[in-house]
Amino acid sequence: MQQKNSFYKKLAIIILVFFILGVLVKVSGGFFGESEKQITAKNTILQLELNGVILNGKRFIKNLEKYAEKDKVKAILVNINSPGGSVGPSQEIYTEIKRVRDELKKPVICVCTGIIASGAYYSAMGCDKLVVAPGALVGSIGVIMEFANIEKLYDWAKISRYSITSGKFKDSGAEYRSMREDERELFQTMINEVYGQFKTTVMTERKLKEEVVTEYADGRVFTGATAVKLGFADQEGFFKDAVKLAAETAKLGDDYEVFEVPKKRMSIFDLGGGDKEDDVNTLADYADVLKGKAFGNDIQGAVKFVLRSQYLNQPLLLMPGFWEQ
Repeated sequence: MQQKNSFYKKLAIIILVFFILGVLVKVSGGFFGESEKQITAKNTILQLELNGVILNGKRFIKNLEKYAEKDKVKAILVNINSPGGSVGPSQEIYTEIKRVRDELKKPVICVCTGIIASGAYYSAMGCDKLVVAPGALVGSIGVIMEFANIEKLYDWAKISRYSITSGKFKDSGAEYRSMREDERELFQTMINEVYGQFKTTVMTERKLKEEVVTEYADGRVFTGATAVKLGFADQEGFFKDAVKLAAETAKLGDDYEVFEVPKKRMSIFDLGGGDKEDDVNTLADYADVLKGKAFGNDIQGAVKFVLRSQYLNQPLLLMPGFWEQ
């Protein structure tokens, strides 16, 4: 009899546990993972965000591919607020936006009311139209590559650092010595090549003459109003103007809804280490340093922040300066 009662007690506990878990899943919608928001309107304008320094465009591209192909999505709106970033990811975002535009034949409108510079501007070249606020910062067409020479700091710390290499350019850009002239020429050639790719893309997508692009593609930043006058953007406006333009281009009239891709929410499976798939903004790595919290216990983080080591020794399509997110 006791064994029978014990069995029923265990069964009751199991049923209770599953009931509680069911309620939690129903209430939270994302206890065990992301509750996916569905597109319901037959005429939908997909809204994507491109914010911060572009060091990794995987999530943006993943969302673009995931939602753009849906039949209910009639147009795409990319809201940009970015100073640019790494060359490869910026070019990849441009290519994927262009692929949606050309292969799916769906209008893609980019809009910026803050800053759309360098790599972010490169990415926006894949859009059909670019809408900018009159006071937005636009352009910064160019390539920059930064290095840090801290050999005197090593001398002060009485540290002798050296390397053994397989070739004379293997340690080019090393922080423990000055750069040779042949190394400068090597890096300048690399920068010129990427710069040429940038200019060609702008000329092709904006339908501008080479002499016009060459004159203004010297790293300068325009206001949105000037960018429109010179042909580097299509029209002045704000977010709602861009939404209206997307609807007009897709011939939706007033029968549409704007669908904003939901941000990924934490689930219990993320508690161990979080999401390893960064979006374009990776300055979160230095959040504590930027807020003045890491200088005491995290000297390495402080040094990284001061030297900006994440951005060294690589060509960047980036408007200089840090952004705190």
